[in-house]
Amino acid sequence: MQLMSGRNAAGGGLRERKKRATRAALAEAAVRLAAEHGVEKVTVEAISAAAGVSVRTFFNYFDTRDDAFVAVDSDAHVRVRRSVLDAPAALSPLDAVREAIRTELAEAEQRHELWRLHAEVLRAAPHLLVRRISAHMADETELAEAVAERIRARSGAPARRSASAAASAASAASATSATSATSATEEERRAALDLYPRLLAAVATTAVRVSLEHWCARQDELSFPDVFQEAFSLLAAGLPAPPVR
Repeated sequence: MQLMSGRNAAGGGLRERKKRATRAALAEAAVRLAAEHGVEKVTVEAISAAAGVSVRTFFNYFDTRDDAFVAVDSDAHVRVRRSVLDAPAALSPLDAVREAIRTELAEAEQRHELWRLHAEVLRAAPHLLVRRISAHMADETELAEAVAERIRARSGAPARRSASAAASAASAASATSATSATSATEEERRAALDLYPRLLAAVATTAVRVSLEHWCARQDELSFPDVFQEAFSLLAAGLPAPPVR
């Protein structure tokens, strides 16, 4: 969820770390150039030059120019999934998901200036905001699978990792597009899940989206992690009606 995490939690060897660093540098260059000049005036050539790579290298990581503006961290969903699975057994699935995402947001907050610029770019180009939201939603199935796996582990049932989830993690580690899975595969994965994991993943995804939209409109007043934490607190409390002001 940030352009590059210091934790490097996705792991991998030196080559994979370099790939992730290059992808992150391209995404950061795209955001900074768009914030300065406007999205429509930024070219692939300019992004590549700012990141210190060739145009050919750019297209090794992104299919289109707009992909670079929204690919803020291709490894985030891998880290969130791992955090959900590794969370203390005493945590409920909801709290495990909240803590996993909160950790990502806490690290993202350390790069507040870049977050601010990215929010400005998204506000100025609504089509990019839609793409960003779609990118969050593309990870929803994998999060639901992690929740389901955690529930199975807590119940004593044999843990199993779906082949599709393993493939997704490997794909992210190699910096390929998270949208490479076909819609049929996505539907099959969802159909294999129970209602609770799907609902929790959908609620978490929605919480991120609504928190982002709310924060974008109130950056001078609120921090994104605080907004997200409040959103999840409301969910955990059963969405009680707010007091009349």
